[in-house]
Amino acid sequence: MVLCVCALASARADEQFYLCELGFQAGCGYYAGDATPHIFNHPREAYGLFYRYKFTRRWAIQAKVSGQRITGNDFTIRGEKLDTKWQTQLINADVTAEFNFFRFGSSGNYDARIRPYTPYIFIGLGVGMYNGEWWMPGSEKHGVQATAYVPLGVGFKWKFSEHCGMNVAWQHNIYMADNIECRDALDNKHQLNGWNWMNCDVTGMLTVGLMVEFAPAPKACRICNW
Repeated sequence: MVLCVCALASARADEQFYLCELGFQAGCGYYAGDATPHIFNHPREAYGLFYRYKFTRRWAIQAKVSGQRITGNDFTIRGEKLDTKWQTQLINADVTAEFNFFRFGSSGNYDARIRPYTPYIFIGLGVGMYNGEWWMPGSEKHGVQATAYVPLGVGFKWKFSEHCGMNVAWQHNIYMADNIECRDALDNKHQLNGWNWMNCDVTGMLTVGLMVEFAPAPKACRICNW
């Protein structure tokens, strides 16, 4: 009996579940709004830091601070392209809930349902700050502005060691504003600002992230150490 218990404890030792993650992500950002209706036009750098707390192997919550620079061309009301260009730096902070499609963890676990990879989806709330005057001298002065936004997207996680992993994520940010271009000709030109999400500016990021796990979950059995 003792041998059976010890063998089971040894097998379950590989199933250590870590509650927290810290990570860094970087990749490509884009903008879709009055100046361009298409994603991935004028792609620019995007980067961020994130913290993830895992309730279970499927459910987690993530807090993230990210930055991205958006650029584009002005358009007239008739949609004719002009030569003038603009750029805005955004700093975003959001909290999202995540759902893993598979039970996520290290490979070689006693539980065959646990996999070292999983696709996942997420949605949440965030606040973005932006000011085009910082980055384009001579443009209209709007001052620092802030707006709420809804971050949502899909991703894929892969855990390649006991404490380390990576993920690829595509995040879509729907802002509750129509003025992130910081250009008078483009800001709320149809006077439909506010909670009319059909008239909102949108940004997004396609990033690759690296993460490190820590804070092991309490053991289920103090005597057997598992």
